[in-house]
Amino acid sequence: RTTRKGGRMRHFSSSSVASPFRWIALLLSLAAVEVVRYKQIKLPLLYNTSLLSSPETTKYYTSKTIYVPPSLDSSVQRRLSATFGRSKLSPSERRKLSHDLGGGNCEWTPPTYDVPEEIDFHKTIIAGFPSGDKRMIFVQMEALTGWPAKDEWDFEYLGMSNHPFIKANYPHHEGIWGWGNAADQVVMMIRNIRRSMVEYHDILWDIGYAKTWEDATLNLQNLYSKAPPIEDFFAWRDMRVLDECHWYGWFIDYWMEGGLMRDIFTHKITTPEHWYMLMMPTVYTRAELDYDLVVGDKTVTPSYDPHCNNGDVTDGCQPVAIVSAEKLRDYAEGPAETAKIANVLMNDQRTGQYLIDQEAWDCIWEELIVKNKGLKTVYQRPGFVESDYNFSAEMLEEMILELNRIISKYSGADWNTKETANNIVSLLVEHRAMVQT
Repeated sequence: RTTRKGGRMRHFSSSSVASPFRWIALLLSLAAVEVVRYKQIKLPLLYNTSLLSSPETTKYYTSKTIYVPPSLDSSVQRRLSATFGRSKLSPSERRKLSHDLGGGNCEWTPPTYDVPEEIDFHKTIIAGFPSGDKRMIFVQMEALTGWPAKDEWDFEYLGMSNHPFIKANYPHHEGIWGWGNAADQVVMMIRNIRRSMVEYHDILWDIGYAKTWEDATLNLQNLYSKAPPIEDFFAWRDMRVLDECHWYGWFIDYWMEGGLMRDIFTHKITTPEHWYMLMMPTVYTRAELDYDLVVGDKTVTPSYDPHCNNGDVTDGCQPVAIVSAEKLRDYAEGPAETAKIANVLMNDQRTGQYLIDQEAWDCIWEELIVKNKGLKTVYQRPGFVESDYNFSAEMLEEMILELNRIISKYSGADWNTKETANNIVSLLVEHRAMVQT
């Protein structure tokens, strides 16, 4: 008789059907396949590059599953690892094997998927308000060094690993401090507030507005594949944008002030009790989070996020550099932004030793930005252009008010001697003009 399996007809003789041993073997094989299939659904081996989940759904468990980014050409990397023992190569040999062709020429290759635990990296957090642009930064780091990035939620759900680059939305409610005390320095990505709101929504749409890590991970293949219906964006916009404008500025303040606890809506220094309530916006209503209601006229002593206060980031939570996704995409200014990223990684030779030669940095920029090699990014999403996504006058005014507040603060005497503060002011002045036009 015949049966269909894998799209083909397979034939069994009467003797094979009658053989109990063949049936037992078949059943055991099917059981093994089902176990593998279940594990892949439960804990898929996917690279979570933009997980957006709400705090109340967080589950605390870890897995021993191997971490495999989807950007990886796994067969090539495994062959290289098996043939050459890549993890045992010296930094100079590794660079030659990866993509340095000499004379300023290069060829992009995926990062090494298996990060040896014995390597002592100087690790970098790429922090930014939810949008697709942190990916723009970490793919540069991956290409410059040959080592991969990992998402904050993957640390939380798949367990700790030795990845040198950590993508983070924290302390935004879409993020989580999942990497423990593994980080050494912070780079903050800043994107145009208006465009950030659009891409924040569109990523949520890509992953089906998922509320769990598992559901979001299963939908990651949809990232940047098409534009959501504009009506879906408008519905989300009307519910969230006015509040998210405040989250945008609050996020910048958090990192620039080294984890100082502030109210999101008044920007006043607040109590730990109030701050932790603010971190759970799906648990409390806006009215329940009101500063005057929770804090009132209490004398408030400045408090800091324990992650920053207790040294969970070796060099502190204040960013060592501000990176612009817009400038990275700009054909005139982009190579300089790649150089800025590279120089940040050169801050410590533990990671700096793995960088491709400086003469090839411009080539790395060209491979990723001009030739669009590597992971798909937000800039490859088809469909609507930015002008299609409109906002109400009230929303645009709220954006401008928040930008004005941040510009005024970081151009003041307390901040204007810091390069990072000056970078923020310069970028946001440009962004404000984009919102006003």
